[in-house]
Amino acid sequence: MCVGIPMRVLHCDGLSALCEGRDGQRRLDLSLVGKQAPGTWLLTFLDSAREVLEPDAAARINAALDGLQAALNGETDLSPYFADLIDRPPELPDFLKGNCS
Repeated sequence: MCVGIPMRVLHCDGLSALCEGRDGQRRLDLSLVGKQAPGTWLLTFLDSAREVLEPDAAARINAALDGLQAALNGETDLSPYFADLIDRPPELPDFLKGNCS
């Protein structure tokens, strides 16, 4: 399973940036997203930035990762980690909406 981790840019130096996230600081390759300003959130995988994130999306992903860790630790009430999914009907992504009958 591939898991992207949100990280926040601390300092950018061309197509490389020092970023901070769940597990501390790392230097990331920015080739796929271009130079980014300090404070920008990035979705990262294998020391590469894959996507620029809005801060609320980074927070939701971090909460879901916290929920995954809680499940691995044996917690059974995971609702605090997925507040954006509670009390709303499931929604299809836009790219699937026209393909279902």
